[in-house]
Amino acid sequence: MVILKLPEEIERARASNQIVAEVLSKLRDKVKPGVTTRELDQFAEELAQKRGARPAFKGYRGYPYSLCTSVNEEVVHGMPSARVLKEGDIIGLDFGVFYKGFFGDSAITLPVGKIGPGASKLIEVTEQSLYAGIEQAKEGNRLGDISGCVQHVVEAPGFSVVRDFVGHGIGRNLHEEPQIPNYGKRGRGIELKSGMILAIEPMVNQGDYKVKILPDGWTVVTEDGRLSAHFEHSVAITDNGPDILSELN
Repeated sequence: MVILKLPEEIERARASNQIVAEVLSKLRDKVKPGVTTRELDQFAEELAQKRGARPAFKGYRGYPYSLCTSVNEEVVHGMPSARVLKEGDIIGLDFGVFYKGFFGDSAITLPVGKIGPGASKLIEVTEQSLYAGIEQAKEGNRLGDISGCVQHVVEAPGFSVVRDFVGHGIGRNLHEEPQIPNYGKRGRGIELKSGMILAIEPMVNQGDYKVKILPDGWTVVTEDGRLSAHFEHSVAITDNGPDILSELN
Protein backbone atom coordinates (compact mmCIF):
# COMPACT_ATOMS: atom_id res chain seq x y z
CA MET A 1 0.00 0.00 0.00
CA VAL A 2 1.28 3.45 -0.94
CA ILE A 3 1.10 5.85 2.01
CA LEU A 4 0.24 9.45 1.15
CA LYS A 5 1.72 12.10 3.42
CA LEU A 6 0.03 15.24 4.72
CA PRO A 7 1.77 18.59 4.09
CA GLU A 8 3.00 18.73 7.69
CA GLU A 9 4.42 15.22 7.36
CA ILE A 10 6.28 16.23 4.19
CA GLU A 11 7.86 19.07 6.17
CA ARG A 12 8.99 16.63 8.85
CA ALA A 13 10.46 14.41 6.14
CA ARG A 14 12.20 17.48 4.74
CA ALA A 15 13.87 18.12 8.10
CA SER A 16 15.24 14.58 8.11
CA ASN A 17 16.44 14.83 4.54
CA GLN A 18 18.14 18.15 5.18
CA ILE A 19 20.37 16.44 7.73
CA VAL A 20 21.24 13.83 5.11
CA ALA A 21 21.95 16.59 2.59
CA GLU A 22 24.26 18.38 5.04
CA VAL A 23 26.21 15.22 5.78
CA LEU A 24 26.68 14.39 2.09
CA SER A 25 27.68 17.98 1.34
CA LYS A 26 30.39 17.90 4.00
CA LEU A 27 31.55 14.47 2.86
CA ARG A 28 32.40 15.99 -0.52
CA ASP A 29 35.29 17.81 1.15
CA LYS A 30 36.43 14.65 2.93
CA VAL A 31 36.71 12.47 -0.18
CA LYS A 32 40.32 12.61 -1.35
CA PRO A 33 43.25 10.25 -1.92
CA GLY A 34 44.53 8.79 1.37
CA VAL A 35 41.28 8.76 3.33
CA THR A 36 39.74 5.45 4.38
CA THR A 37 36.11 4.58 3.83
CA ARG A 38 35.81 3.87 7.56
CA GLU A 39 36.85 7.45 8.31
CA LEU A 40 34.05 8.67 6.06
CA ASP A 41 31.58 6.44 7.90
CA GLN A 42 32.67 7.73 11.30
CA PHE A 43 32.40 11.35 10.15
CA ALA A 44 28.87 10.81 8.77
CA GLU A 45 27.68 9.06 11.93
CA GLU A 46 29.10 11.70 14.27
CA LEU A 47 27.65 14.62 12.32
CA ALA A 48 24.19 13.04 12.16
CA GLN A 49 24.25 12.40 15.90
CA LYS A 50 25.26 16.02 16.53
CA ARG A 51 22.11 17.05 14.66
CA GLY A 52 20.01 14.79 16.88
CA ALA A 53 19.41 12.16 14.18
CA ARG A 54 19.93 8.42 14.19
CA PRO A 55 21.79 6.90 11.22
CA ALA A 56 19.15 4.90 9.39
CA PHE A 57 21.27 2.11 7.95
CA LYS A 58 23.18 1.06 11.06
CA GLY A 59 21.55 -2.10 12.33
CA TYR A 60 19.07 -2.25 9.45
CA ARG A 61 18.76 -5.96 8.64
CA GLY A 62 22.10 -6.35 10.40
CA TYR A 63 24.07 -3.79 8.40
CA PRO A 64 26.89 -2.74 10.77
CA TYR A 65 27.72 0.77 9.51
CA SER A 66 26.06 4.16 9.08
CA LEU A 67 27.26 4.93 5.55
CA CYS A 68 27.43 2.85 2.39
CA THR A 69 30.73 3.41 0.58
CA SER A 70 30.78 1.82 -2.88
CA VAL A 71 34.09 2.16 -4.72
CA ASN A 72 34.63 1.70 -8.47
CA GLU A 73 32.92 -1.56 -9.53
CA GLU A 74 30.87 -1.62 -6.31
CA VAL A 75 27.31 -0.67 -7.20
CA VAL A 76 25.62 -0.17 -3.81
CA HIS A 77 25.89 -1.27 -0.15
CA GLY A 78 29.69 -1.13 -0.07
CA MET A 79 30.88 -1.59 3.50
CA PRO A 80 33.27 0.91 5.12
CA SER A 81 36.67 -0.53 6.03
CA ALA A 82 40.37 0.28 6.23
CA ARG A 83 40.40 0.60 2.43
CA VAL A 84 42.34 3.70 1.40
CA LEU A 85 40.94 5.74 -1.48
CA LYS A 86 43.39 6.44 -4.27
CA GLU A 87 43.65 8.92 -7.10
CA GLY A 88 41.34 7.98 -9.95
CA ASP A 89 38.79 6.04 -7.87
CA ILE A 90 35.12 6.92 -7.80
CA ILE A 91 32.98 6.39 -4.71
CA GLY A 92 29.24 6.21 -4.17
CA LEU A 93 28.09 7.50 -0.79
CA ASP A 94 24.60 6.47 0.33
CA PHE A 95 23.34 7.85 3.64
CA GLY A 96 20.09 8.00 5.58
CA VAL A 97 18.83 9.17 8.96
CA PHE A 98 15.79 8.85 11.18
CA TYR A 99 14.75 12.17 12.71
CA LYS A 100 11.56 13.05 14.56
CA GLY A 101 9.57 10.20 13.13
CA PHE A 102 10.67 10.30 9.49
CA PHE A 103 13.46 8.87 7.38
CA GLY A 104 15.66 10.72 4.91
CA ASP A 105 17.75 9.04 2.22
CA SER A 106 20.07 10.29 -0.50
CA ALA A 107 23.21 9.27 -2.42
CA ILE A 108 25.96 10.81 -4.54
CA THR A 109 28.93 9.50 -6.49
CA LEU A 110 32.17 11.47 -6.29
CA PRO A 111 35.56 11.44 -7.98
CA VAL A 112 38.64 10.80 -5.87
CA GLY A 113 41.13 13.34 -7.14
CA LYS A 114 41.46 13.40 -10.91
CA ILE A 115 39.53 10.68 -12.74
CA GLY A 116 39.45 9.48 -16.34
CA PRO A 117 36.96 10.74 -18.94
CA GLY A 118 35.01 7.48 -18.95
CA ALA A 119 34.42 7.61 -15.21
CA SER A 120 33.55 11.29 -15.40
CA LYS A 121 30.98 10.66 -18.11
CA LEU A 122 29.43 7.83 -16.11
CA ILE A 123 28.96 10.09 -13.08
CA GLU A 124 27.57 12.90 -15.24
CA VAL A 125 25.01 10.71 -17.01
CA THR A 126 23.89 9.00 -13.81
CA GLU A 127 23.18 12.34 -12.15
CA GLN A 128 21.42 13.59 -15.28
CA SER A 129 19.20 10.51 -15.29
CA LEU A 130 18.21 11.18 -11.68
CA TYR A 131 17.05 14.71 -12.42
CA ALA A 132 15.31 13.60 -15.61
CA GLY A 133 13.39 11.04 -13.55
CA ILE A 134 12.55 13.63 -10.91
CA GLU A 135 11.02 15.87 -13.57
CA GLN A 136 8.48 13.12 -14.21
CA ALA A 137 7.46 12.88 -10.54
CA LYS A 138 4.23 14.79 -11.07
CA GLU A 139 0.67 14.12 -10.03
CA GLY A 140 -1.19 12.32 -12.79
CA ASN A 141 1.92 10.79 -14.35
CA ARG A 142 2.62 7.07 -14.08
CA LEU A 143 5.45 5.37 -12.25
CA GLY A 144 6.73 4.15 -15.60
CA ASP A 145 7.24 7.77 -16.68
CA ILE A 146 10.00 8.05 -14.07
CA SER A 147 11.47 4.63 -14.86
CA GLY A 148 11.35 4.98 -18.63
CA CYS A 149 12.88 8.44 -18.57
CA VAL A 150 15.79 7.30 -16.39
CA GLN A 151 16.42 4.34 -18.68
CA HIS A 152 16.40 6.49 -21.82
CA VAL A 153 18.95 8.96 -20.43
CA VAL A 154 21.22 6.14 -19.25
CA GLU A 155 21.11 3.97 -22.36
CA ALA A 156 21.41 6.75 -24.96
CA PRO A 157 25.19 7.12 -24.40
CA GLY A 158 25.66 3.34 -24.04
CA PHE A 159 25.48 2.76 -20.28
CA SER A 160 23.19 0.23 -18.59
CA VAL A 161 20.63 0.37 -15.78
CA VAL A 162 20.92 -2.05 -12.85
CA ARG A 163 17.77 -4.17 -12.69
CA ASP A 164 18.21 -6.11 -9.45
CA PHE A 165 17.94 -3.04 -7.18
CA VAL A 166 15.39 -0.25 -7.33
CA GLY A 167 14.20 2.95 -5.69
CA HIS A 168 11.36 3.02 -3.16
CA GLY A 169 8.82 4.99 -1.25
CA ILE A 170 9.98 6.50 2.02
CA GLY A 171 8.47 8.16 5.07
CA ARG A 172 7.89 6.74 8.54
CA ASN A 173 9.61 3.62 7.20
CA LEU A 174 12.91 3.54 5.35
CA HIS A 175 11.44 1.40 2.58
CA GLU A 176 7.79 1.78 1.60
CA GLU A 177 5.74 1.09 -1.49
CA PRO A 178 6.03 1.64 -4.37
CA GLN A 179 9.19 0.08 -5.71
CA ILE A 180 10.71 2.32 -8.40
CA PRO A 181 12.64 0.50 -11.12
CA ASN A 182 15.09 2.53 -13.18
CA TYR A 183 13.83 0.90 -16.36
CA GLY A 184 10.38 0.48 -17.87
CA LYS A 185 7.84 1.95 -20.22
CA ARG A 186 6.34 5.38 -19.93
CA GLY A 187 2.62 5.46 -19.30
CA ARG A 188 2.70 2.20 -17.32
CA GLY A 189 2.47 1.53 -13.61
CA ILE A 190 0.55 3.14 -10.78
CA GLU A 191 -0.65 6.72 -11.01
CA LEU A 192 1.47 9.24 -9.12
CA LYS A 193 -0.41 11.27 -6.52
CA SER A 194 0.29 14.32 -4.42
CA GLY A 195 1.55 13.24 -1.00
CA MET A 196 3.82 10.47 -2.21
CA ILE A 197 7.48 10.62 -1.18
CA LEU A 198 9.74 8.68 -3.51
CA ALA A 199 13.42 7.80 -3.14
CA ILE A 200 14.48 7.84 -6.79
CA GLU A 201 17.92 6.28 -7.23
CA PRO A 202 19.48 5.35 -10.57
CA MET A 203 22.27 2.77 -10.34
CA VAL A 204 24.17 2.84 -13.61
CA ASN A 205 26.89 0.55 -14.93
CA GLN A 206 29.60 1.40 -17.41
CA GLY A 207 29.23 -2.04 -18.99
CA ASP A 208 26.61 -4.77 -18.62
CA TYR A 209 23.73 -4.33 -16.17
CA LYS A 210 24.33 -7.66 -14.41
CA VAL A 211 25.50 -7.58 -10.79
CA LYS A 212 26.39 -9.98 -7.99
CA ILE A 213 26.63 -9.82 -4.20
CA LEU A 214 29.99 -10.47 -2.53
CA PRO A 215 30.40 -13.04 0.26
CA ASP A 216 30.01 -10.30 2.91
CA GLY A 217 26.30 -10.47 2.06
CA TRP A 218 26.02 -6.75 1.33
CA THR A 219 28.40 -5.38 -1.27
CA VAL A 220 26.89 -5.41 -4.77
CA VAL A 221 29.41 -5.32 -7.65
CA THR A 222 29.22 -5.36 -11.42
CA GLU A 223 29.67 -8.84 -12.85
CA ASP A 224 32.07 -7.57 -15.52
CA GLY A 225 34.21 -5.56 -13.07
CA ARG A 226 33.54 -2.23 -14.78
CA LEU A 227 32.59 0.96 -12.97
CA SER A 228 29.20 1.81 -11.49
CA ALA A 229 27.65 5.06 -10.22
CA HIS A 230 24.68 5.83 -7.97
CA PHE A 231 22.66 8.97 -7.24
CA GLU A 232 19.53 9.34 -5.12
CA HIS A 233 17.11 12.00 -3.91
CA SER A 234 14.00 11.76 -1.75
CA VAL A 235 11.28 13.62 -3.63
CA ALA A 236 7.77 14.64 -2.58
CA ILE A 237 5.04 14.82 -5.19
CA THR A 238 3.04 17.99 -4.58
CA ASP A 239 0.32 20.01 -6.29
CA ASN A 240 3.14 22.24 -7.55
CA GLY A 241 5.28 19.45 -8.98
CA PRO A 242 8.27 17.52 -7.61
CA ASP A 243 9.84 18.85 -4.40
CA ILE A 244 13.39 17.55 -3.76
CA LEU A 245 13.51 17.15 0.03
CA SER A 246 17.13 15.99 0.13
CA GLU A 247 18.57 18.91 -1.82
CA LEU A 248 20.41 21.19 0.58
CA ASN A 249 18.48 24.44 1.17
